Amino acid sequence: MAAIRIVIIGYGGMGSYHQKELIPQELVDVVGIYDIAQTAQDKAREAGLTVYDSLEQVLNDESVEAVLVATPNDVHQDLSIAALRGGKQVICEKPVAMNVSELDAILEVAAETGNTFMVHQNRRWDPDFLVIRDLYQKGQIGDLFQIESRVHGANGIPGDWREQAAHGGGMLLDWGVHLIDQILWLVDSPIKSMAADFSYILGNEVDDGFILYLTFENGTRTLIEVGTTNFSQLPCWYVKGLNGAAKIEDWDLSGEIVVATHQDDLVAPKPIKAGVGLTKTMAPPSEEATKKVAINEILPEFPSFYQNFYDVVKNDAAPIVKNEEVRKVLYLIDSVFELVGH
Repeated sequence: MAAIRIVIIGYGGMGSYHQKELIPQELVDVVGIYDIAQTAQDKAREAGLTVYDSLEQVLNDESVEAVLVATPNDVHQDLSIAALRGGKQVICEKPVAMNVSELDAILEVAAETGNTFMVHQNRRWDPDFLVIRDLYQKGQIGDLFQIESRVHGANGIPGDWREQAAHGGGMLLDWGVHLIDQILWLVDSPIKSMAADFSYILGNEVDDGFILYLTFENGTRTLIEVGTTNFSQLPCWYVKGLNGAAKIEDWDLSGEIVVATHQDDLVAPKPIKAGVGLTKTMAPPSEEATKKVAINEILPEFPSFYQNFYDVVKNDAAPIVKNEEVRKVLYLIDSVFELVGH
């Protein structure tokens, strides 16, 4: 089994992470990098990688089968198209492009050349998402009718190109791409309505956070929130089903699943003092009314991203991250920008 020989274009934080942590050498062999930054070149040489002097040198190297585009977002289109026309299979980091128009231009060239083009929507493999996906598909707490997905931090936007609109910065095009992809992959229903709001509290030219509400035609309501000024964080996931609820605090799968027992002999809740008032509606249920279920890790029933990429290139397998799904995500992001007057 010959590994696919790949060159990483853009050997910054994400590009080097692919090489060090994500890429299985038995499937994909990183033979070199191309990056205009001297620090990235030095780092690559220390890792024993070939440093190419130009994009043309990469594309003219017939021993190179594929490239990974891991640069700032605004050059994804040009680099991907050049690589496809140069006969390379292409993996592109997210967001795949600045807008749908750019993505369509890439996909047109991919279809024209017949070369593989895949987007690294890696958070379909996140353990927390896989737990929610399992709840949604198997109905352990009944049909989910409300799904809240959040990522909160307190460090602001990373102080590089991600603060600049010209490079495709901002949280909607950063974490938003991941969370929207998860939701659209999860809920197989057209969107009925949406509302959105951006945060510019840090004074940058791009959003430092956002809230997006999506209502689907099947009745599922979702809230997607990203914040970079949250010194106290809400759970990553909070979901409600007809037979219970679940929350996952963080990527370590801390949290709880609560399931209604529906016993016939349950004692009705008694009114409690709430502040300076009285409430029966918000009184806790009796102990017998619910049970807590442990959150167990759910292994994906599909292969890893790079195993899938290898199989797509070598064995004509179907991609897990389909380009039409990527396009739906980017189309929605374009619609959100238009909705808020960005």
